[in-house]
Amino acid sequence: MDAIAQTHQRLALLIADRRAHAARTVVVLPFAQLIAVARREWSRVRPTGFAPRFETLRNWAGAGAFEPGELDFAFDRGRDLLTARSLLGSAGLEARAEALAPMLVDTAQQLAGLAAAVLPGRRAAWAAQARAAVLQDLAGQPLQLEAAVAHVAIEWVAASAYETDALLAPGALDEVDLLVVLQGVQPEPLLETLLDVAGDKGVAWPLAVAAPRGRVALHPARDAAEEAERAAACVLRHVAEGRVPVALAATDRVLTRRIAALLAPAGLRMRDEQGWKLSTTRSAASVMALLRSAAWDAATDDVLDWLKHAPAVAPGTVLGLERRVRRAGVREWRSLREDDCGESAALRELLVRVSGWRESMSSGRPLAQWLSALREVLQATGQLAKLRIDDAGMQVLDALRLGAAAEDDLARLSQAGRRLSAGEFRSWVDEVLEAESFRPPAAPDAQVVVLPFTQTLGRPFAALVLPGCDERRLPASPDPAGAWTPQQRRALGLPSREKIEAAQRAAWEQALQVPHVDVLWRQSDERGEPLLASPLVQLLRLEGAEDAGDARELRNVDPAPVARPQPQATVLPVDTISASAYEDLRRCPYRFFAIRQLGLKEAEELDTEVDKRDFGNWVHKVLRRFHEQLRDAGEPADGRAALLDRVAADELSRLRVEEGEFLPFQAGWPGVRDAYLAWLAKHEAKGARFVEAESEHRVALGDVALFGYIDRIDALPQGRLVIDYKTEGETATKDRMKDPIEDTQLAFYAALLDADDLSAAYLNVGERGRITEVAHPSIAGARELLREGIATELARIASGAALPALGEGAACEFCGARGLCRKDSWS
Repeated sequence: MDAIAQTHQRLALLIADRRAHAARTVVVLPFAQLIAVARREWSRVRPTGFAPRFETLRNWAGAGAFEPGELDFAFDRGRDLLTARSLLGSAGLEARAEALAPMLVDTAQQLAGLAAAVLPGRRAAWAAQARAAVLQDLAGQPLQLEAAVAHVAIEWVAASAYETDALLAPGALDEVDLLVVLQGVQPEPLLETLLDVAGDKGVAWPLAVAAPRGRVALHPARDAAEEAERAAACVLRHVAEGRVPVALAATDRVLTRRIAALLAPAGLRMRDEQGWKLSTTRSAASVMALLRSAAWDAATDDVLDWLKHAPAVAPGTVLGLERRVRRAGVREWRSLREDDCGESAALRELLVRVSGWRESMSSGRPLAQWLSALREVLQATGQLAKLRIDDAGMQVLDALRLGAAAEDDLARLSQAGRRLSAGEFRSWVDEVLEAESFRPPAAPDAQVVVLPFTQTLGRPFAALVLPGCDERRLPASPDPAGAWTPQQRRALGLPSREKIEAAQRAAWEQALQVPHVDVLWRQSDERGEPLLASPLVQLLRLEGAEDAGDARELRNVDPAPVARPQPQATVLPVDTISASAYEDLRRCPYRFFAIRQLGLKEAEELDTEVDKRDFGNWVHKVLRRFHEQLRDAGEPADGRAALLDRVAADELSRLRVEEGEFLPFQAGWPGVRDAYLAWLAKHEAKGARFVEAESEHRVALGDVALFGYIDRIDALPQGRLVIDYKTEGETATKDRMKDPIEDTQLAFYAALLDADDLSAAYLNVGERGRITEVAHPSIAGARELLREGIATELARIASGAALPALGEGAACEFCGARGLCRKDSWS
């Protein structure tokens, strides 16, 4: 017989013995999920007549109309944070209120249950005793802030009124004939006070009953992935064999969600009684994306991410803007200029709209005005309508008081009139969403129930799957909440470590009474470090529990390797080809097909560190402007080095990078400058003269146009010199000329120029101050071979030749098309 059935038999006898009326009997249960179980069992045992009232303390107290006072601790994170800031300001801690408010709310929450358990008339005395005990241990200078927070928390909870005060008021139990408190594994101070108030009417019984353990099976797993798979397999096996409902213990939310994802394809009816943080839902993420993008220093990626959540913005427009800002390398939205949008009227209009939305969420104001502004922006972007049709979205709106009535409720509080900066408001929203839990809609007649294993007590589960039973997630002696010392915990009435350990062991023993129990744990963590089983599990092993077999079913899967793709692209004619595109064609035809013909290019990262690529782009721009000014204005009066420094500084200001990010390259710039000027003097002594830089060239080759930008063209006494700057390693540049025929870049640039007196060279500009010129030994011959090769290859593509994936060499290591060709799945 289970705990509820035994309790109901005792309850029926007690009601008769006390001559109490069943309808005037109140039974207080330890958690709300037991209410339906208790009512259903009473109806089965006593199908006729009156039934007792089965309540939890919260449900019972909530039956009355209670409105917390303006400065009361309300167990509402958003409201309590505002009150905490106000109290800290009154205590002379206004300068630190932003940082200390969350700590104060957490501390007050730990004490509020104790204060609520004290009769209202005695709370001042409780506060005096608590203050003396706590502040004595926090009197040192290093703990001054902690002492101040503890002092404010004690005064706050002692001065507050609580919803449960109605149960402790004189005459509150006059209409009750009998009060029966069913105690769980964790002591509840308020219940003890309520029993004292009830006097002879009150009776306390432990809900837990002594019963034999169920069939316990142990399942060690190698890692988290295997633990989730084995736990899901255990659940499926119990359901298949008719052992329902199955309790799935939520000892680790990440692990539990992983298990739920594995169970989802099976179509099981599930009910999650614990839920997960509201902040992790997509609806909350969309609101936080808006707030992050409204910051003055918002990253471009953050703003683009927000716009992709906004139904009012056309997706094509957002993608068009994204392409342009990535091409321009704009990492911070405030650095975006109107000319970055080109001539597109739609993109310019979007910039104006986004600027208006961001501006409306930028200046400081009281909370009610912040909420009004947030609601207006959500409405304008179309996000509000999306939130209203989503369960998590509706909870987000309720938690943030984005309904008019809730907003007015906050506006009435004096502490809500304090001006909040944009950062403070964002922190407030983040705290509120982090404190709320989202529970998805429950499936009727659930086959699987997700819950803490401490809440299996008194519930008719046929099986229990208990993952996460390693030494970290299920310690034998859990750490008490808060930073209180053992002496403070005793003085305040908080449960000691020993009591918390005893409660966990009692809950563990009750959980093991479920008829079938699967206990799982991982033997290594995410970094590969070994993990031991929980001491509670090790004790089971000492008592004779054995490891069970793997519940996962092995399936024979026939290998199905993927053949190398060999697409034909006759319907994708090539009209224009660049040097890099032809290099792709030579390295891997499939890469050319995917990236150049289909246009499946990777989006460039914006929020990245400054690297050698940025240095190379900067060097190209600096040298171009330097030589153009020398050509157009002649020799500067203060010398070439000064001119080069001025151009370098001006180009650095245009890079739109944070101050200091370019410092490693700036530090080496004097050496680069001096080495380049020394090389240039020798170069000019040979008769070389700068002609142009970054010049655009296009030349026809049959039906295709060769297109490109040449870094630099110089005039020599014997003809023209094509120079391509390189900022790579010096060895890499020299390796390009080990087999000149294989190098296509200089040959391609030579093909863009209709001249026979050409020479070509790479100029390696190293950030360590070394300038190396690597000349092409036979550029004319290489140019003719390249023209012939391009014509031949493009003719073969036009005639239907396949474009196979070669899958060889370094080209595959950093290829954006690797996931498309599925190289790792080839036979």
